[in-house]
Amino acid sequence: MKIIDKEIQTDYQNRINRVFQYIDENLDSDLSLNTISDVAFFSPYHFHRVFKFITEETLNEYVTRRRIEKSASDLIHKDIGITELSIKCGFNDNSSFTRAFKKYYGVSPTEFRRQNPNKFSKIRQLKSKNGQEYPDYDKYICIINNLKNWIKMNAKIEIKKMPKMDLAYVSSIGPQNLGNAYQKLMQWTTPKGLMNEQTKMVTIYHDSFKVTEASKVRMSACIRLNEPVETDGEIGLTSIKEGRFIVGSFEIGLNEFEKSWNGLFIWMNEKGYKKGEGNPFEIYHNNFNEHPQKKAIVDFCIPIE
Repeated sequence: MKIIDKEIQTDYQNRINRVFQYIDENLDSDLSLNTISDVAFFSPYHFHRVFKFITEETLNEYVTRRRIEKSASDLIHKDIGITELSIKCGFNDNSSFTRAFKKYYGVSPTEFRRQNPNKFSKIRQLKSKNGQEYPDYDKYICIINNLKNWIKMNAKIEIKKMPKMDLAYVSSIGPQNLGNAYQKLMQWTTPKGLMNEQTKMVTIYHDSFKVTEASKVRMSACIRLNEPVETDGEIGLTSIKEGRFIVGSFEIGLNEFEKSWNGLFIWMNEKGYKKGEGNPFEIYHNNFNEHPQKKAIVDFCIPIE
């Protein structure tokens, strides 16, 4: 499929962004081609072609993956029964859920939960089609201890009740496209006078690198809004709901983000907190290029129950 007109491509991206949000909010519901094409205001045939062009997956592949990865995340972070989980993620029964899960991760949901007792990062992810393998036990304990020490030395961690945040965003699939998404966002915000010293940029992670192949992780490059605005082009509006969050404040190099996230999830586990339904996100407090050591001053935020 070839899309030439930039306005058409932008319109298509906006429609697919609505689809992403609808799927995330309705994983337990009917997500058939006819249903989703109505959400996007396309014919089923045209929607199928547009969705595959933008995501490089068919709708069925995307929905199945999202359901399986959502269930894997819940197995890692929540105490939830397999039956309840299969219903929550849109499967008709335990057997169909187990078959689909095993096809994706190589083990049953029960075994996945048993083999992920520390529930924090991809270093404990099963050897699966994503190619992750377990380190041996001694190496694993060493990694855990190193991350604990890292967090102790490099993070200020608080539990905060945060207000609702209204955001304008550009969607990105894969970290390789995040920079381009922020560039589009800046091109939109700058002429509107939305950028100043108090402006905060935010990255929302709709998928987890623990359970999703990196190139398919969906993120939103965002700017926090202090007043209502009208959007256009690829710019969408979204919000982060008011709630309780673990907030880890860091001053780190760009190569230390993964280590910081992993350590923060370990801290969450050891303190007995459970991840809430929202998505983790980062709030940036500086331009790392202007830092004398090229470090980012950033808050990592995890919603909790």
